[in-house]
Amino acid sequence: MNKITIAIDGFSSTGKSTVAKQLAKHLGYVYVDTGAMYRAVTFYAMQNGLINKIDFNAEALIYQLSNIEISFKFNESLGFAEVYLNDVNIENEIRTLEVSGYVSQVATISEVRHKLVEQQQKMGKDKGVVMDGRDIGTVVFPDAELKLFMTASADTRAERRYQELIERGDDVDYDAVLNNVKERDFIDSNREDSPLVKADDAIEIDNSNMTLDEQFNKILQLVKMTIEDCE
Repeated sequence: MNKITIAIDGFSSTGKSTVAKQLAKHLGYVYVDTGAMYRAVTFYAMQNGLINKIDFNAEALIYQLSNIEISFKFNESLGFAEVYLNDVNIENEIRTLEVSGYVSQVATISEVRHKLVEQQQKMGKDKGVVMDGRDIGTVVFPDAELKLFMTASADTRAERRYQELIERGDDVDYDAVLNNVKERDFIDSNREDSPLVKADDAIEIDNSNMTLDEQFNKILQLVKMTIEDCE
């Protein structure tokens, strides 16, 4: 069976990572969470005093990019690859609302995007990869055989994110989560370098009223049709 590249783009908290992990596991493909890579850079900036609520020293971050090494290591007990920053597991640390509040700012930096896009293209050069993010179908893999664009209402996405954080034990306020979702939408869609847009040949999936199983089955059928077309 031919292996293809599956590019999944879309707004924050649309379940891109969830369905990408499901597909990768089902197909035996490599899964790459590009959002986690940007979160890792953001976490580095936070840990090194380069970004806070008042100031963002983008120049210093650009200068220190060579000090940042991001890798994924598969955790057999969890069934997915966790994110490492300079050989330190930061999977849980990068999933906080605080990191979410800064990541879109960091992702606007062209030098950061160029560094990570180069790594992402190397990860997917042999196909058989499922990659999700904001610019996978438009920048990272413009020739991907299957491109998906995930969307859902802001309220739906905020509620999902809120429940996820509550289940993790985080002390969060729903309105703060909703504001974060809307702010990230605006920044992601309006940045100069690789803004979030739907590729012309991407298939839009609005999962506002879909269960996880319904979403997975719908997308799996699209994958199977695409693979058949490539044979």
